[in-house]
Amino acid sequence: MTISEERTDARPGFSRGKAHVSKGDAGYQAEQGPDYLPGISAESVGSTALWLGIATIPPGKRTKAHVHERHETAFYMLSGEELELWSGDQLQHRDVMHPGDYLYIPANVLHVAVNRAAQPAVFIGARNEPTAQESVVLYPEMDSRVPR
Repeated sequence: MTISEERTDARPGFSRGKAHVSKGDAGYQAEQGPDYLPGISAESVGSTALWLGIATIPPGKRTKAHVHERHETAFYMLSGEELELWSGDQLQHRDVMHPGDYLYIPANVLHVAVNRAAQPAVFIGARNEPTAQESVVLYPEMDSRVPR
C-alpha cells in the first residue's frame, strides 16, 4: 500500500487517509475498577490497534485482581500522591508509583492497583487493544492476597 492509497477496512465515518482530532468518548468504569476517559479508541476514531486515554483510581479505591489477556499496557502517572501496584502470579511483588513515574504491564500479568492516598491517582495510559471492552479476565480468588 502506498501512502496515497486509502484503506477500505476502516469503520464507517472514519477515513484512513487522514489524521483525526478527537475530543474523546464518554467516560466509563472498567470491569476491573478504574474510571476511564478514552481519547483514541476504536469507538472514538476507528483505531484498529491503539487505545489512549486517562485512567483514574479514586482515593481509597483499588482494582480487582485481573490480567489483560491480549494486550500490553503503559501508564504515566500525572497526579495523585502514590499508587501501590501488586503483580506476579501470586501478587507477591509490590511497587509504588508517584507522579512522573511510568508503568509497563505485559499481557497476562496478574495485577492489582491500590490508591490508599487522599487524592485521586490519575494516569495517561495506552494499550495495543483499541476497544473500550478490553480483554480483561478477573481473578476474584486472588483479591484477598492484597491487603485492604
